[in-house]
Amino acid sequence: MSTNSEITGKNSPEEAELAEKFKTEANECFKKQDFNKAIELYSKAIDINPNVAVYYGNRSIAYLKTECFGYALTDASKAIELDKTYVKGYYRRAAAHMSLGKFKLALRDYETVTTARPNDKDAKAKYMECNKIVKKIAFEKAIAVDDCKKSIADSINLENMVIEDEYLGPKLEDGKVTEQFMKDLMESYKKQGKLHRKYAYKILLDVKQLFMSQPSLVDIKIEDKNKFTVCGDIHGQFYDLMNIFDLNGLPSTSNPYLFNGDFVDRGSFSVECIFTLFGFKLLYPDHFFMSRGNHESQTMNQMYGFEGEVKSKYTAQMSELFTEVYNWLPLAHCLNSRVLVMHGGLFSRDDVTLDEIRKIDRNRQPPEDGVMCELLWSDPQEQQGRAPSKRGVGVQFGPDVTEKFVELNKLDYIIRSHEVKNEGYEKAHTGHCITVFSAPNYW
Repeated sequence: MSTNSEITGKNSPEEAELAEKFKTEANECFKKQDFNKAIELYSKAIDINPNVAVYYGNRSIAYLKTECFGYALTDASKAIELDKTYVKGYYRRAAAHMSLGKFKLALRDYETVTTARPNDKDAKAKYMECNKIVKKIAFEKAIAVDDCKKSIADSINLENMVIEDEYLGPKLEDGKVTEQFMKDLMESYKKQGKLHRKYAYKILLDVKQLFMSQPSLVDIKIEDKNKFTVCGDIHGQFYDLMNIFDLNGLPSTSNPYLFNGDFVDRGSFSVECIFTLFGFKLLYPDHFFMSRGNHESQTMNQMYGFEGEVKSKYTAQMSELFTEVYNWLPLAHCLNSRVLVMHGGLFSRDDVTLDEIRKIDRNRQPPEDGVMCELLWSDPQEQQGRAPSKRGVGVQFGPDVTEKFVELNKLDYIIRSHEVKNEGYEKAHTGHCITVFSAPNYW
């Protein structure tokens, strides 16, 4: 609750009252999950009275909900600067640091929260979770031998996994994904069924080998007049994925697809989505394609639900195997040498070429900067030039940046995803930058 001294400050009572009115309206929008409108209204409150910590704290969590982690971090820090005793400011800043993979900084803020609120169970749980990650990273760093690190895939023994007599779900035929298996799998998932762990592990091991055989930039040839569908973020929304197939047809050699990253997290059926997509990749390796998104990473999966979902439906070991598979997902695809498709966007340099993307050593967690990072994280902006990313990772790039890139690489345009679009897609930068987002009602 804002104090009277905070609210009035140097403002007139009328101005302070108006600022509070905007905050109240913003809170209602937040409850309705209209986060962008909430941000707009919190900003109006801040414009009128920039000295209230709560306004920044509230806008910070709205930015977190829209994955603008950089803005969320700035607002949380501003809230703390205005009021060192504002505990929610430390909570928000810790969440922003976690989302950006800054776990030690997050731990420091969670320590502040738990000290101030020793009986807050949620804060204590967040502290324990963050502390566990910090210790895990330190342990892995201590034992790591870059060239000799054992793969989780190598430790899995499918022969020891028994298919129980009572299992009535989809079954691989001679260890292979077939068209009938995929139909059975989707029908099973629609009824809340579960794929047997032996088949799940088999799909993961096989698709890992397939991705390992592909370059970081995959070239795709589309015959004249043939349809080719690019889909954006799915985020675990299985029934919306099924609706795409109902409307546009199932994947096949004559109906190819490219899913452009962020297959998991947030939605409750991420496991079902990813096994469906991986199954089609194995069934149609030359007609079904998948690009890595920023959510195909360990940090995002820990923060936004996929890791927990896999552990709940299967095992912690499988969660680690997913991380290995994601590390091998291609970073971009080029259609007929004329259209580049990537999850995020363009770069902090003007001289990036397709050949440079092809040569990226992608078998790793996304770095904090550079070409690989920007492929997964960057966003377009209306202004010319570049700007720091609202997400705190990658860059924002203007129409002139896009124009230079497509001209340098002899492209017609780029397709990317990564941002919610109410109509499902948006053309920007005079048609040279198209955003596709395929998770309706995302917030």
